[in-house]
This record gives sequence, C-alpha cells and structure tokens, in this order.
Amino acid sequence: MIDKQHITNRFIKYVTIDTESDPNNPAFPSTEKQWNLAKILVKELQEIGMQDIDLDDNCYIMATLPSNVAYEVPIIGFVAHIDTSPDFTGKDVKPQIIENYQGNDIILNKEKNIILSPDYFEDLVQYKGQTLITTDGTTLLGADDKAGITEIVTAMEHLIKHPEIKHGKIRICFTPDEEVGKGAHLFDVEKFGAAWAYTMDGSQIGELEYENFNAASAKVTIKGKIVHPGYAKGKMINAMLIANDYIAALPAEETPEKTEGYEGFFHLHNISGNVEETVLDYIIRDHDFDIFEKRKYLMQKIAFDFNKSIENEIISVEIKDQYFNMKEKITPVMHIVDLVEEVMNEKGITPLIKPIRGGTDGSQLSFKGLPCPNIFAGGHNFHGRFEYVPVESMIKATEVIIGIAEKVSKNYA
Repeated sequence: MIDKQHITNRFIKYVTIDTESDPNNPAFPSTEKQWNLAKILVKELQEIGMQDIDLDDNCYIMATLPSNVAYEVPIIGFVAHIDTSPDFTGKDVKPQIIENYQGNDIILNKEKNIILSPDYFEDLVQYKGQTLITTDGTTLLGADDKAGITEIVTAMEHLIKHPEIKHGKIRICFTPDEEVGKGAHLFDVEKFGAAWAYTMDGSQIGELEYENFNAASAKVTIKGKIVHPGYAKGKMINAMLIANDYIAALPAEETPEKTEGYEGFFHLHNISGNVEETVLDYIIRDHDFDIFEKRKYLMQKIAFDFNKSIENEIISVEIKDQYFNMKEKITPVMHIVDLVEEVMNEKGITPLIKPIRGGTDGSQLSFKGLPCPNIFAGGHNFHGRFEYVPVESMIKATEVIIGIAEKVSKNYA
C-alpha cells in the first residue's frame, strides 16, 4: 500500500536538513534553520494537494485535508515537530541504509570504531529481515520527529490519491521547538479546529501513550566566597563543594539511569561554576502529581535546611513547571485511545500501551483543550549517535494514520 522507496526518500530528505533547536533562545522558533524545513514542507503539502496551508510567523504549519463524505464527522488532527534535540548535533546528518538486517553488529563509523550492537541495544533483534536507517555515528538521526512528519505527509498524500478511502476533515500541524519544551506554547487550538488529535512522536512500533510525566526544571544556585587558599581557613566558601553536598542530599536511587515505568526521578543534566558560584541544572519528573509536588518541595527544603544550618542564604532554588500528565484530560475521552488500539490490531500491530517517560506536544495540547494521545513513529535511541528507524515501522505508522481516518468516518456514518 505504501511505497517503501518513496517513504525512505522522503525521510532522508527531511533528516538531512538541520533543524536543531536552542534551549537558551526565547525566540520562536529558537533557531532560524527550522524555517528551512518548514518552507520545504509547505511546498510539498501544496504539491500533494493539501488545502488551507498556513505557515505563521512563529513557524507553525497547519493544513487541511477536506472531508470526502457527505455526513458530519468529527475533525481529527495529526501533529509532529520539526526540530531535533540540542542534546546531540543534528548538523550534517549522513543516513545509512541497512537492507535486510540480520541481527548482527552494525558498523556506524569504522574510523571512529562506533558500533550499533544488539548486545547492548536488544531491540534491534526484533527487526531482522527489515530495512534500517541509521546514523554514521557522528550525529543523531532525527527520526524524532522527522519520522512522524514523514508518516503524516505520506498518509495525507495516500488519502488524496485514493478517494475511495472515506474520511472526514483532517487537520495537520508541524510545530517548532518541541525538544526545548515550547512546541505547544503558541499552538492555536481554536484555529486548528480539531475535536481531538494525535502526536506521531512515539518510539518503537506499537507504542500508544496517553500518560506522561509531570515535569519541571530546577536551577540550583550556590554562592561561594573566594579568598587566597593559603589564608582560607574560616573564610573561603567553596560553592563547588557545597554543590557536591547538595547533590548527595537527593535520593541516589532516583535518577534516570536507575528508574523505569512509573518511577520518577531527579536528573542533574548540567553543572557549571567555580568557587564563587556554581549552578546545578535539574529536571524533575513524576507521573504522580502528589509525588511530583513532593519532589519540588524536597529540592527547596534541602536548600532551606542547609542555609539555616549555617545561618547564611547561599543556596537558592528556582523551579519552573514545564508540563503536566495528560492522563487527566484523556481519561474522559478514552474512546480516542480505544480507536487507535482497534486500528493497530486490525493492521497486525501489537499495541504497547504504556506511560511516556517524557513528554510530547500532546501533553500541553491536552491541557489547552485538544486531547492528544501519542502514537509510535518507529525510531529508537533518540537524541544520540545510536538512533535508528526501521522503514517498515514508518510504513506501519502511516497505515495507522490512514486507518484512524477511515475508522472515524465509519464510526459516524
């Protein structure tokens, strides 16, 4: 149904365009280069026959596939993001195509001895006999979320070419800056006009998610005092050593590398500083809202107790909420999740319904009034050199989009 070479070519075209976002730039989009892919997508949507195509001043693309049935069907939407993660470079991506993968080690970069091995990444073995697209070991791939974009565009193209497949009005949107937590900030839900939507931003084939972390960032600033080390007794305050004590005061077992499933964590992702000032950048995550609030409180309490013990306020903690668990908004409309599960079963895909250990645009959109579960896009090992995507998974994701459109139409016939 979906041409393998066609979807491969489209994906490779997208990932070779650098769209890395910048967490330190408050502008929309946070990097000018995101416009490069946005403009290409607008042209491509025009070429395949989409309507009402709009690229706004903040780099959000919206477009419409009109209904081809005479009766009223709820408007549904599909969403993916343009940007790639700033955690690892997305510049000069050189995709490699591995045909008929046989479960062996894949040499990503012979010169640098970078190997993608099933001994470490066990998921690889489930894709024996399939076609994998990998990196060359020096960049990320960008399947997060250019696989999602590829699947949405390909599904819309297929529906336009096959009017015998009945569907209601479909809206699509491609957002900037999802990877820096801003993808839904300026999303105009009223303009989008859908009753509900789906982000195509999950990982392995079968993933279907309607729960995500509650999320916050925390900036811990420690103020020290520098004096000559030869005369420092009773005078020097070494901010770096106090930072070490602060880190040690948090639960050692509650970090990303030691947690799974519904377990939350404190993640120290950056340290910068010297004797006079050291800054710790954390993210706080938990599915349970009450525990999430307790995590935020603990970070503040550690600082308060330390400051009190030395009668000097040298540690400050600034916490900012980022997004919340969309389960609260999806549970009242679970039929939109059940529908996808039905489609996956019909397509021979085993649904993997599980909580997202992260967030998507859908979490924020759900709280803005657009219920928005997350569906697999097919990639693995996002945000790094070992990222890969099976082409067959992208094809299946495209078929799921088409199946959702068709099933919604049938359900309201």
